[in-house]
Amino acid sequence: MIQGISGSTALAGVLGDPVRHSLSPAMHNAALAELGLDWAYLALPVAPADLATVVRALEALDCRGLSVTLPHKHAVAALAAELTPLARRIGAVNTLVRRPEGGWLGTNTDMEGFLAPLREEGAGAEGWQGRTALVLGCGGSARAVVAGLVELGLERIQVAGRREAALAAFLESCREWAPELEAVAWGEDGVAGVLGTALETAVAASDLVVNTTPVGMARGGDPGASDACPLTAAELERLAAGATVYDLIYVPRPTALLRQAAARGCRTVDGLEMLVQQGAASLRLWSDLAEVPVAAMRRGALAQLVG
Repeated sequence: MIQGISGSTALAGVLGDPVRHSLSPAMHNAALAELGLDWAYLALPVAPADLATVVRALEALDCRGLSVTLPHKHAVAALAAELTPLARRIGAVNTLVRRPEGGWLGTNTDMEGFLAPLREEGAGAEGWQGRTALVLGCGGSARAVVAGLVELGLERIQVAGRREAALAAFLESCREWAPELEAVAWGEDGVAGVLGTALETAVAASDLVVNTTPVGMARGGDPGASDACPLTAAELERLAAGATVYDLIYVPRPTALLRQAAARGCRTVDGLEMLVQQGAASLRLWSDLAEVPVAAMRRGALAQLVG
């Protein structure tokens, strides 16, 4: 809850369309209260046609920082005065930071958010080096995931896509910084027999499986969506006990994929921690603070989820 708003309260927020469902206000306002910052973080619904006008207006209003979510992560990059190398590599911006000289710096904290739980799990001398990962999906979220996996130093990264052209384009767009990516065939109508190995084979060989698709996400008015799973029963059977399965979805908790992976003895991670950690990374950039209250952000997001 936002409290103590006055004439000196500064604004931060998240741009999206729609954005009413966002957990970011609960998450960030919990952190701002604990830090004692006189800021308010709001959900700001913005239609694509109005994006440029709103971004310029928020700079003029001395907005302290902006999160950016769908469908604006690509379009907002053109409105930034400067992009970080990571934002250029991923091809999307999820955070706008005020520059001292004016204008917005566009960056992307999704990779940092994705990596946080994996770094904790893989802490040790070797970490994730020498291991194999499988990424399900080849959309926008998959780019941040692949960039993170390259950062972790995995030996082998496979990407599964249902459409041959989309998968080939995705791999080609990553070639400059991830030249060893491998294509994986997925589905009867997709790339089976055209590109890569079969999905069952890739699942069996993977130490880490990451779902970047929306399959399994709970949607209003569709009670069956939460039972959907991106892997078939035959593919799930190939999961190795002890492998890590990471689903970027966090509603429902757990997803069908994570329920079934846990039943096979796999370690599981959902997307809530990625959301919290990418938000914490953004807040550090906006506030210029080395540490922000991640636990408070996690509690705020959880309270909104169950509220």
